[in-house]
Amino acid sequence: MTATLTRADVASAASQKRRRRAPGWLAVVPLLAFTAVAFGLPAVAMLNGAFTVKDPAGGVSSYTARNLSDSLQGPYLTALVGSVKLSALSALIAAVLGLPLAQAVVSSRSRALREAVLTASGVLANFGGVPLAFAFVATLGNAGVLTVHLHLTDHGWDLYSFWGLVLVYLYFLIPLMVLTITPALDGLRTQWREAALNNGATGLQYWRFVALPVLAPSLLGGLVLLFGSAFAAYATAAAMVGSAVPLVTLQIADALSGNVLVGQENVALALSLDMVLVAGVVMAVYLPLQRRSARWLDA
Repeated sequence: MTATLTRADVASAASQKRRRRAPGWLAVVPLLAFTAVAFGLPAVAMLNGAFTVKDPAGGVSSYTARNLSDSLQGPYLTALVGSVKLSALSALIAAVLGLPLAQAVVSSRSRALREAVLTASGVLANFGGVPLAFAFVATLGNAGVLTVHLHLTDHGWDLYSFWGLVLVYLYFLIPLMVLTITPALDGLRTQWREAALNNGATGLQYWRFVALPVLAPSLLGGLVLLFGSAFAAYATAAAMVGSAVPLVTLQIADALSGNVLVGQENVALALSLDMVLVAGVVMAVYLPLQRRSARWLDA
């Protein structure tokens, strides 16, 4: 009898616990509704517009893939390729420079230095747009302070170029890399280095055969994240170089402002769909790498 009552009490307690959890699921409903309105409706509108062409003569709309084919030709394709090149190169340089900087922070015995660098990285990684462009123009522009004092123009320096834009992107990509790779560096065990050194390995061999293979998923994941951040950047490039450097985000802005041929009004939506597809590929690569690197961090 006592055992029966005990099982009944357990079942009653479990039922009450489930009832108490029900409001927790209901609390997610507003977030899901907001996500559906803020992201779902624009996505549907983008897909609909990307495959819609309006006849200039009759004003009749029809579904076709012409917008997508146009977005992969001529100046649109040049802008897409330019964005990929700029993003890939900026991400690669930021990863190469950010890794040793993050390692120096992690290996430092000064906790104040670590906190200061990580805090500054968090601020700088989110500093972009027009203020960042203005800061570089005032410093390294044609009449910038350093440009005038160091006579950089005489040496061929031009901020309003592809490499100038790469330099500006590194300003927020390197701090982002530091924030991304620091947890993975913290996951490296000191015992691994000690075991490698005790077996006759040099510091370079430790990094080549132990540390870098362990960090590879995190490094590739960080590289993909940097690529996505650079690929989606718009305001900084628009304020600094305008149309001097062909980028897909600038082409989308021009198309949305009406700077297109008649019948190509929805090419901007097709370009946006191209960006979504590239971002989807980036996330498809990033998420598995993130899960794999998490195994070492949780070990």
